[in-house]
Amino acid sequence: MSAQRLKLRDVVESSTGTCNPTKTPAKTFLYVDVAAVDNVGKRIAGQRSIIGAEAPSRARKLIRTGDILVSTVRPNLNAVALVPDELDGQVASTGFCVLRATAKVIPEYLFFFVRSRAFVGGLSSLVAGAMYPAVSDAQVLDQQLPLPPIAEQRRIVDILSRAEGIVRLRREAQKKAAEIIPALFLDMFGDPATNPKGWHVATLGGLVAEFRYGTSQKSGPEGLPTLRIPNVVGDRLEPSDMKLVDVPQAERDRLRLRNGDLLFVRTNGNPDYVGRSAVFEGEIMRAAGFDGDNCIYASYLIRARLRTDVANPRFLQAFLSSAEGRRRLKERCRTSAGQYNINTEGLASVPLLLPPIHTQEAFERRCSEVLGFTGQQSAATAKAEATFDALLASTFSTASG
Repeated sequence: MSAQRLKLRDVVESSTGTCNPTKTPAKTFLYVDVAAVDNVGKRIAGQRSIIGAEAPSRARKLIRTGDILVSTVRPNLNAVALVPDELDGQVASTGFCVLRATAKVIPEYLFFFVRSRAFVGGLSSLVAGAMYPAVSDAQVLDQQLPLPPIAEQRRIVDILSRAEGIVRLRREAQKKAAEIIPALFLDMFGDPATNPKGWHVATLGGLVAEFRYGTSQKSGPEGLPTLRIPNVVGDRLEPSDMKLVDVPQAERDRLRLRNGDLLFVRTNGNPDYVGRSAVFEGEIMRAAGFDGDNCIYASYLIRARLRTDVANPRFLQAFLSSAEGRRRLKERCRTSAGQYNINTEGLASVPLLLPPIHTQEAFERRCSEVLGFTGQQSAATAKAEATFDALLASTFSTASG
């Protein structure tokens, strides 16, 4: 794209306004902090209603419809969002740089730019090695963007909006597909909270042949593919951003995973992560290019090897992922220094429904059919996202900080 290059400060308003909600203590306002931004969907999803008397000290930036919010904390995460109509005149955190477009640039064009690799890379390079990964508003405003004529900006926005629309539809289809297994579980077994079908009740410990913690060895250039907390997302493992860990042979034998092993997240700062589980399948690892017969797991995970004569891993994982299963796991969590934890004793004490093994296996067969479909949806989503990212990168490839 042939275009002049300008700093952001040359195409946005120099002042976007501030306010102090504590001066009107009884008045309610909507507050947007960095945690309120969905950095995947690039939208504001968690604004809070607060009265002025309870306003945080960071609640000082006035926002308007069409403003672009750019988080100045951990810029590599790219927490950015376009302010919608319903948040016009509300308040954002000082953790954002607020970009308000002038007549030189279309807000949507500016929004796409701050999501580009050029912009994210430019900001991320400024915090390399810093103890606190943050940038200043001035550093955001110093970033340069290609600025073609308005008509060309509109054409680019139209193309990118169409591509993003495809990604959005794919994500919605993937989300709906992911809801099939929980619905199937309720249909076959009923609500675990009330057990309307009168299934036998057992504890997880009675169905597990062995619990084991993972390795605390650090990753390096060589070793075995090692699963960590980000890989345990529920239903199945996501073998992305895998690390290699070199451990002694005796440790390899102890830590090597088998098909059907259940992996649990045992500690995290977010209680919703603790107890999250996934079933290990070597085929998934091989499909991602890893040695599915020689995978191990890190110390923040617990492996449960089941008694396969009485328990099916897919059934147990579905139960533990249900609302009632999550509630029972949370009851057994402990906190220490801001971290939530569950140990093998806590896991072993979780009560759960135990239908006959042949019924559990029938559920697994039906799940396999569903997972084949959801896998196709995941692949289609990944392809749409990659296409959009490539298009975004090529559009703004001439930008630099």
